[in-house]
Amino acid sequence: EVSFFPSSTCPLYCVRSQAEQKTNKKYVEFLALKYRSQVVAGTNYLIKVLAGGTSYLHLLVWRKLPFEGGNAVLTRVQEHHHKDDPLLPF
Repeated sequence: EVSFFPSSTCPLYCVRSQAEQKTNKKYVEFLALKYRSQVVAGTNYLIKVLAGGTSYLHLLVWRKLPFEGGNAVLTRVQEHHHKDDPLLPF
């Protein structure tokens, strides 16, 4: 688990609108706090996001390989998390 999310590998900016669609909410903030990654046929990211105030989300994002376009796709989102909740696969 890493608490710094480098902007060069950050798929977060691509999935904010996807998260807002899946949860049917607009977020005041959308800031990655921690993440875990796993290289597969692309990269899976499990990301803890501060979504405003005391609202936290856990996102599962898959980023395609560069030759496939490198796009980031939000595959799952969990709401109602807290700052200290562990970042566990779901």
